[in-house]
Amino acid sequence: MDSRVPDLMRTAEALAREAGDLIRRGPERVDVAGTKSSATDVVTAMDLAVETLIRDRLRELRPDDGVLGEEDGLQAGPSGLTWVVDPIDGTVNFLYGLPVYGVSIAVVQGRPDPGSWTQLAGCVHNVPDATTWTAGSGAGAWQDGRRLPAMADRGLDGALLGTGFGYRADRRRTQGRVVSALLPRVRDIRRIGAASVDLCLLAAGALDGHFERGLNPWDMAAGALLVTEVGGVVTGLRGNPAGEAMTVAGPPTLVAELCEALEELGADADTEP
Repeated sequence: MDSRVPDLMRTAEALAREAGDLIRRGPERVDVAGTKSSATDVVTAMDLAVETLIRDRLRELRPDDGVLGEEDGLQAGPSGLTWVVDPIDGTVNFLYGLPVYGVSIAVVQGRPDPGSWTQLAGCVHNVPDATTWTAGSGAGAWQDGRRLPAMADRGLDGALLGTGFGYRADRRRTQGRVVSALLPRVRDIRRIGAASVDLCLLAAGALDGHFERGLNPWDMAAGALLVTEVGGVVTGLRGNPAGEAMTVAGPPTLVAELCEALEELGADADTEP
């Protein structure tokens, strides 16, 4: 294990918990501050405030590290480490008062891209109930101080899968078709609304697998590390790494079956196969 990992884990958790405290102290009424890729892709003033808090703290604690945040983009640093931040993953849940939305913070070495990074540490803090998941490379995955056991592997036909939907109409149309085709082949499918939390639930055994098109680095950086630290894999389709085209996570046997099914369905494109 890299000697830096324990300290990086503590920093990630401390920042995620502080950000969660800020969100919980916020106003009961949440308003949309703007939109991004479409009218359904919203950002709130709290998203912006949380990312500012995390960036400010990192400038104090880790001034040589870079930061990649969902709202303010990439600020490079000379250390070779980059903190990958989603200030509120599940903003629509937050907007509607649904109790699944989290702060996701991870630190990676190299380019902050799933195809090339080395994940070192991460934390996802589910704000409404303060459930906190942490992981470190070679240090295992943890939920509220309890080490998570190795992931069980089961076939696709008995699997409870998590997924998510994009914001553009053409992508949603394809994703609906894929879900419709998969439903008869699995136990069931859940759309929880926060990919980072989905990945943590997968690592903790509350889901058997997860697949999603459209994930950005900040959506998966921390959660994917939890999955791999309990023996899972995180990949894309057709031999590609996990990324925007498709992310598939779970135990090895299930992932192989799920990838085959998704490739047949053309799930990594926004058009009919």
